[in-house]
Amino acid sequence: MSEAIPIGRFAPSPSGPLHFGSLVCALASYLDMKRQGGKWLVRMEDIDPPRKVKGASDHILKQLEAHGLLWDDEVLYQSNRLDNYAEIVDDLKKQDFAYNCECSRKRITELNGIYDGHCRPLNLSIQGNGTRLHLKPSQQPIEFTDQIIGHYSQHLDTQVGDFIVRRRDGLFSYQLAVTVDDHFQGITHIMRGSDLLDSTPRQIYLQKILGYSQPQYAHLPVANNELGQKLSKQNLAAGLPYGQEAINLWVALDWLKQSPPNELRQLTIGHILTWAVDHWDQTQVPAKLTLTAPEGF
Repeated sequence: MSEAIPIGRFAPSPSGPLHFGSLVCALASYLDMKRQGGKWLVRMEDIDPPRKVKGASDHILKQLEAHGLLWDDEVLYQSNRLDNYAEIVDDLKKQDFAYNCECSRKRITELNGIYDGHCRPLNLSIQGNGTRLHLKPSQQPIEFTDQIIGHYSQHLDTQVGDFIVRRRDGLFSYQLAVTVDDHFQGITHIMRGSDLLDSTPRQIYLQKILGYSQPQYAHLPVANNELGQKLSKQNLAAGLPYGQEAINLWVALDWLKQSPPNELRQLTIGHILTWAVDHWDQTQVPAKLTLTAPEGF
């Protein structure tokens, strides 16, 4: 039997246009899959209405196209998958992995982000707005080998606590949705920013509970501004400028330590991506959590 085709993905949130940090993640995951002869998918993580910006999804897709980063299947929108998440949540409750919580926001805040399972033994039957759904954490450390960072271990019970899979406003958590959709899309390789490194053990734990296979993980350095802040809409990161896509790609390759020759800067995006696929070397990516973005980005 032939080996399964590698499948990777880029999964932006439509909270604003792509910036340099987003481009790095998209480009690296694209090159990694194309180098392996795999498929590259795009998923729009649009299940948090307060963070969505009107028109951002279409704008992001146009930015990807302008940089030659073309996906291999239809774009998946998480907002179309709510019934699937609800079904998974019901199963987690039936199997006694998840429970309702009615703790106030004040009490949660006082716990400094590590929920202590206060409502776990209460067997609350209430649900809906005003209650959260928490997952009982693993008592054993969750460990994995990141393809860039190396060995990583986390004790969910003491470092994370009983984490949320459905919020008190009824919205599903990132941890749940991303795990369910990576399985649904058959994702085998996940290359993303290191700001999500500490989320990975929660997702691996959910994979174990749900009987999913575990993808390979590789976490890229996060691009920071000169103040040491992650490039993001909240930190006023500039969107990628139109008309200089070739330069954007060359700079991203250089930032990823792929040693692109200077003459590539003058070529088309097609030529640049062909060179980049042929010369992609994941081992050259710095094993760092953060790196300063290039000047001008």
